[in-house]
Amino acid sequence: MRSSLLFVVGGLATQQVAGHALFQQLWVNGSSCARVPTSNTPVTDVGSTAFRCNGRPGVAGKCAVVAGQTVTVEMHQQPGDRACGNEAIGGAHYGPVMVYMSKVPDATKADGSTGWFKVFQDSWAHVPSAKVGDDDLWGTKDLNKCCGRMNVVIPSDIPAGDYLLRAEVNALHTASGNGGAQFYMTCYQLSVTGGGSASPALVNFPGAYKASDPGIKINIHAAISTYIAPGPTVYSGGTTKSAGAACVGVEAAKTTGPAVPTKAARFAGGA
Repeated sequence: MRSSLLFVVGGLATQQVAGHALFQQLWVNGSSCARVPTSNTPVTDVGSTAFRCNGRPGVAGKCAVVAGQTVTVEMHQQPGDRACGNEAIGGAHYGPVMVYMSKVPDATKADGSTGWFKVFQDSWAHVPSAKVGDDDLWGTKDLNKCCGRMNVVIPSDIPAGDYLLRAEVNALHTASGNGGAQFYMTCYQLSVTGGGSASPALVNFPGAYKASDPGIKINIHAAISTYIAPGPTVYSGGTTKSAGAACVGVEAAKTTGPAVPTKAARFAGGA
């Protein structure tokens, strides 16, 4: 089941770039496990090793999770500013929200080079009256509607052990040219109990995405009739959310849990 206790938060910021954002929190029942990025600047090179965990090394803690449990990732533009009245990711940064997992020997030391499988996706849905893609439904719009929160079910059939959970937003507002898409990701360190013996097909980062993929190089400021999110399909034991669906559970709450502060981080970035 989902805990009502908020877990892990990044440090305070000096100043943050408007429109940029980062995943900061995980609603679950543990202690610190987020590899909080040192900057809200996006990763734009899909061939970079920074694409794995935003260039962040391991931290000391792990979040204890039971297979089949729902956890909730949380994104905001300003570290420490979790007001639901503020957009989680502003500046018309529309695009899909995806979550991957990777089984590792020790989540505190893993560098993300092991294979990943997609366990969650909230992508795109067409609005019949929309004249441009900006006006369609997107996963990031659901983040904004749900106070930056997105529920993710840990698959019930995966083996017990340590995992990295990687939450990712693909912002498409400048994605009409190569390297224009902006990726925001944070890795969380999990220790999963229960589960089964499933062996999901894996992809690697870098390698799973190409800059020319239709879900990455796209002009959403024109009308679009279809959209295919990058990467593999969601693993059969994972879940999807239909873009535009209602906020549920922790997503729908308007209060914040008790944040656990970590070492202060300096935030900077470009336009």
